[in-house]
Order: sequence, then structure tokens, then C-alpha cells
Amino acid sequence: MAFDEHLSEFDGLPVFTFDWDTEGELPDAAEVAWAVRGDWGEPAFPEVFERFVASVDTTKVTSLVIGFWGYEEPAAAKALITHARRFPSLRALFLGDILDEEYHLSWIGHGDITPVLQAFPGLERVEVRGGGAPDQSLELSPFSSETLRVLRFESGGLPASVVQAVGASDLPALEHLDLWLGIRQYGGDATVDDLAPILSGERLPSLRHLGLRNSELQDEIAEAVASAPVVAWLTSLSLSLGTLTDRGVEALLSGQPLTHLATLDVDYAFLSKPMLDRLRSALSDVDVKAADALREAEWSDEWDAGFYVAATE
Repeated sequence: MAFDEHLSEFDGLPVFTFDWDTEGELPDAAEVAWAVRGDWGEPAFPEVFERFVASVDTTKVTSLVIGFWGYEEPAAAKALITHARRFPSLRALFLGDILDEEYHLSWIGHGDITPVLQAFPGLERVEVRGGGAPDQSLELSPFSSETLRVLRFESGGLPASVVQAVGASDLPALEHLDLWLGIRQYGGDATVDDLAPILSGERLPSLRHLGLRNSELQDEIAEAVASAPVVAWLTSLSLSLGTLTDRGVEALLSGQPLTHLATLDVDYAFLSKPMLDRLRSALSDVDVKAADALREAEWSDEWDAGFYVAATE
């Protein structure tokens, strides 16, 4: 997966980076999203985070971005849980704002992030980048939140257990759900059946945006979405960055009406021009995002797979 630069803005706030070399006057704690970053060498991330909580009025911090923390253990999750009481105002959390040159995103060692979510019950926005090394794979158990509005997972391979946990969670306030499902080579073993509780919408009464993206099963997902109850109350749907072909778009056009959507994102797909023209004609009042959807199928001899799965935006 390719990311060329760190976040410059998060949750409506400019990002200010705090690392071991940060010196001088610091901004007001409530006016920026604080990015805490470690490095390959010493000092390690836990020491940097300790210096951060000693230097900043963390009671005023509302948004936190965690950058590189190493590769041997999920040090970020441990540090957050240890200091949870020092962040009573935290509302937005981004885990894994890491560039490819720092560490391969699909091998970030998150471990179990459920205790992090439980330690910060007031979170309104949670975004997680990366899947996890085999010995520290991303894990999630079903959880409940009355406040969470945005939940995003960016991954080259999202474990099926994480998808299942999202579907089994009680999230009555959730408005925006974005899942980058990825491919099996990177641990993305979720099936369309695993998405069924999400597509039913039973636990997601407030959902307005659904993204099921970056998948090698994109046509099968589109076929399931075509009759999914949750679509009826969405305003935005994204099936981008994966292997969507004319077959998947045909299913969408043959399924339930999508004319109520404000946005349909099928960018970075493998569509023919006639099919894309049909889609835009059928959804003339919908913003169909498909700037790079007209692509030729690419064969990967290395992985012996029919399509590459796009991993960028």
C-alpha cells in the first residue's frame, strides 16, 4: 500500500508532530491534532510518548495521531491504555500514520485494539491503518459505543475476525464506516458472508456512508450490496480501489434503486466505457466518482492472481 505523506489534518484540526526532537513553544493543546511519532532507533516510542504526556496538557487534547512505534510489539496500544486517564477530552484517534519507507503498512503490529476503544469511551472517530504482522495481527472484539460516529480501517489485508467484530458491535451513532478489505496474501480473508451483518444495517441505524473497498472480491461485494437493506438509508457508497468489473456494476444496476445516493465511488476499477456510461446515465443525479475506473486488467505472475488490487487514492 502506498502513502506518500503523513496526515496534515485530522478531525478538522491541523496536525502538529511531536517527536523526541521537538523543542520550543508548543501550540495550545486543544487547537491541534497531536501526532506522536517514534523512529527506527532510540529512543523507542514508549519513551517519546512519556515525554509527550509530560510536556503537553493532555487534559485538553481532543485529537491524537499515532505514527511509527516500532515493529516488535503493539507499543502504541499499550502506551494509550497506560495513560488513558490523562486524556479525558480525547474524541478522535488515528492509529498508524506510517509511510511505506518507514514500514510496510500491512505489517504494522497493532495487536488487539479492543482495550484501546474501551479505555476511551468518548471516542467519536477512530481510524486504523495497517493489518499487522502475523505475530501481532490486528484484532478486534465486538464492542459498544454510544458516541462513535466514524470508523475506518485502511488495510492491505483486513482479517475476517475484525470484519465480523464490526458487524457484531453496537454502534447506534455510527455515520461513516470504511473498510479496506485487501487481499489474502496480506491476511484479508473476509468473505461476503462476513459482511452480512453490516449489510443488514440492523445495528447501524445512523449509517450514512459505507465503504467496502480495496478488495479482490469487489464484484461479489457489489452483488451483495445490490440487495442490502442498509443501502436504503445511505447517502454515500464506495466500492473503489478493488477489482470491480462490469459484472459488479451490472449487479448494481439490476438491484435496488441507487438514485437516492449523493455519491457513488467506483474509482480505480476495471470498467468498460460503455458500462461506465450506462452507470452515469442511470444515476444522472448522483455524483459518480470514476476518474480512473477505465483500466485494463493486469496480471500478476508473482502472486498468480487475476487482478492487482489497487491500494492508493
